[in-house]
Amino acid sequence: MKDQKTNRNKWLHVRLTEEEYQAIQDRFKKTTCRKLSEYTRKVVLAKPITTTFRNASLDDFMAEMIRLRGELNSIGVNFNQSVHKLHMSDTAAQIQSWILKQEVEKKILFNKIDEIKLGIKKIAETWLQS
Repeated sequence: MKDQKTNRNKWLHVRLTEEEYQAIQDRFKKTTCRKLSEYTRKVVLAKPITTTFRNASLDDFMAEMIRLRGELNSIGVNFNQSVHKLHMSDTAAQIQSWILKQEVEKKILFNKIDEIKLGIKKIAETWLQS
């Protein structure tokens, strides 16, 4: 038989100073607990707490790479739409206009690629120094 979830329907109210609350928040952020209430229950009930060590520079790098990935995806969508527009073009003027627009898009893409290279270089230097 499956374990049944217990409904938590009892409240425990605690008043803290700002410093106490901040200290609890700081400790909570270093754990794998998803919610402050989960962390607090473990502390109060003396259950084991798994803490994590996070590499801040790697976190920053990953956040930047996620942002750039989104931008690259947008550029890819724009490129696909642009190629579709080229296929629908039937005059030389429309094709020439498409070519000029693609030069601008190419510059944007190359700038984003350069940003990615720079980010990778920075994180590689950080890891090599460790």
